[in-house]
Amino acid sequence: MRETSLQADNRAIEGLPIRLVIALVVGVASLAVMMNVISGLNTFGTTELDTSPEPEIIEEETTQVNVTVLDPDGQPISNATVVAKSDTAMLDSTSYAKTDGDGVATLTLDPELRPNQGEGTIALDIRPPDGDYADKQENTGILVIDP
Repeated sequence: MRETSLQADNRAIEGLPIRLVIALVVGVASLAVMMNVISGLNTFGTTELDTSPEPEIIEEETTQVNVTVLDPDGQPISNATVVAKSDTAMLDSTSYAKTDGDGVATLTLDPELRPNQGEGTIALDIRPPDGDYADKQENTGILVIDP
């Protein structure tokens, strides 16, 4: 067998494996950045809204609840529609109201719990006003308790 030095070895490119690893890492990182930019384009400039019900906890009886629609900075949003739906507590029908100039919608709710159910929730959805608003995340709901 013949011994040769690395300098005289011309059968392969020295350093290829590390260059390949670096190219793959840079390529994957670039792809991740591009995918993040592409997935963020459809929500670019939209503001997520949330609800703040008062009171947050009610009993099984007809109750008026004032729901404030807020942006992420805590500022009230007017002309949004708040929809109350049955979740683990039952409502006879869906209730809805539009927010006033102060961002407050007043809902009249008559929730019921199932037999042997100590508590339940009413889900609140927001139909945003025209503009750059969205409601894709879960909102603060209303807790219904058995008196």
